[in-house]
Amino acid sequence: MILGVNPPVAGPSDAVLAAFGVADDPVVLPGGQGGTWRAGQLVLKPVELLTETLWRAEVLTGLPDATEFRVARPVQTLDGAWVAHGWEACQLVAGEPDVSRQDDVLRAGTAFHAAIADLPRPAFLDLRDDPWAYGDRVAWEELPVRGCPAALDLLAPLARSRRPVDLTPQVVHGDLPGNVLFAAGLPPAIIDWPAYWRPASWASAVAVADALCWYGASPDLAARWAHLPAWGQMLVRALIYRIATHEAAFGPTGWTPDQVEACRPAVNLAVTYANHDPSSGNRHDP
Repeated sequence: MILGVNPPVAGPSDAVLAAFGVADDPVVLPGGQGGTWRAGQLVLKPVELLTETLWRAEVLTGLPDATEFRVARPVQTLDGAWVAHGWEACQLVAGEPDVSRQDDVLRAGTAFHAAIADLPRPAFLDLRDDPWAYGDRVAWEELPVRGCPAALDLLAPLARSRRPVDLTPQVVHGDLPGNVLFAAGLPPAIIDWPAYWRPASWASAVAVADALCWYGASPDLAARWAHLPAWGQMLVRALIYRIATHEAAFGPTGWTPDQVEACRPAVNLAVTYANHDPSSGNRHDP
């Protein structure tokens, strides 16, 4: 989880609201780096990468309803476009994030990934150039491990523990914990989908790494999901991804002692899993 990378943006203009047929005044929503706004029953945010926005809109529009999860369906403008004046919109879905419900988050993510498992690799992934794309490529050895001493102190044991994996990649959601909403009587809702082309168990490992580092989860969470393929290697790559992303976003001044220490137990745990023989037991189903 990286907060505050981009400054908050001004709300959608009258022209944007008119294009989507909204008469309500926009109100900024928490999260989303200050760039997500509610207007009536719509959620609007600036487009970051047009090709990704258009791809995601088509995929989510065509995704069948499911009993295990909901999605925020994209909304077109009055003239049938997905984007107006640099803004996109989706339906407002009921619910609030609850980062204490990590097993439920992971179950919803598993069901979502099963539903999208057959999607081909999107071409826009090659166009991304941001801290998250950088961290992802470092994690998967497409870029070298670099960083300030604080970052390298965390990254070095993870990088030493990487081993080759033979898992099938697919499109996944790379930021689940704060982007799954819970409402009484409804399936969890998955929102704000950053797509990656990685094994589904990696996306689960990112959620577990976030929970361990930032949301007070115990190591038991990692144990409950250790049946997932190449679990130790996925945890290692998940943490490299998050740490390298943080380093790319903030540089040396972005690391406080508290942040380093928040990551260290998760790093040690991931290294232990990576060096553990997967045939030796200690596996628990969620």
